[in-house]
Amino acid sequence: MKFQHEVPQNQSQGSITSNSKSASGSNSPTQAIRKHPLFYYFLMTYLISYALLIPSVLSAWSILKGDFSLTFTLYNFAPAMAAIITVSVIEGKAGLVQLGNRLKQWRASLWWYLFILAGVPTLLMLAIIIQPGIAASFQGLKPTLLVSYLLYFVVVLFLGGPLGEEIGWRGFALPRMQLRYGPLFGTLLLSIPWVFWHFPQFWMPTMGGGPGTGLTPFLVNFPLFIVLIMATAIIMTWVFNHTEGSVFTCVILHTSIDVPQVVLIPLFLAVSYTTMFFGGVVAFGVTALMIVILTHGRLGYHPIQNSAPKVSQI
Repeated sequence: MKFQHEVPQNQSQGSITSNSKSASGSNSPTQAIRKHPLFYYFLMTYLISYALLIPSVLSAWSILKGDFSLTFTLYNFAPAMAAIITVSVIEGKAGLVQLGNRLKQWRASLWWYLFILAGVPTLLMLAIIIQPGIAASFQGLKPTLLVSYLLYFVVVLFLGGPLGEEIGWRGFALPRMQLRYGPLFGTLLLSIPWVFWHFPQFWMPTMGGGPGTGLTPFLVNFPLFIVLIMATAIIMTWVFNHTEGSVFTCVILHTSIDVPQVVLIPLFLAVSYTTMFFGGVVAFGVTALMIVILTHGRLGYHPIQNSAPKVSQI
């Protein structure tokens, strides 16, 4: 620390004490978060997430007894919790308002909503149905299918992963990852913590794991899931950038990926977690590859001065 004027001799001891306090203050948790917000965001996300999810994992293996559905639901909101904490520390109320505005930013071209609401589920279902034996296991449509789809869309959006995850992954982390590492590399780097955030679920029935499932969830399904998440992250970034940083459209996109898994895919009895993940890899992998090629890896990225975070806040 540099002094701007010479300290008188009789004040040297007090100045040293004051300087020590400043030094200790600079090492406070608040200052550390402000200096490395991305690191501490991911750290908080994992600490909160795993603390909430581990009881459900232990319950799936009959190590703990009880109903942990509430903590599992809260686990889905851990990325949002970490984002709100980090933004409040580094940017205060103004940052929280900006984050909220991007969550409410719903205005986008009709074509984007057609792609999100119709195109994405169609691509996923086609990639699953074309696999051997899947189409033959179709159980038929139910009269209440449309109502069920809309109902589950609302439930999954608010209580499942989309809202709780996207406030963090796309709302907080993506703008900073793109600014520091570029759109493509930043997106692929972001997909790594996104992937392993889900990893404990592969020990549970929610991702096809649990007692009696063997090594298939880890040797087959999880590698497929890694590729699936990387491809999905590219599509997410592409939509995010073309909708002027709208977190809302990313939430809707995430929901459109999740809802078919609980409404449409169960209509085909032969679908397993492996075929579902493989279908996602085909559908979104091809789409992501086309996006990368057609955009030359830019993914529609055009930094916006008013919404891009400061370099010191990365």
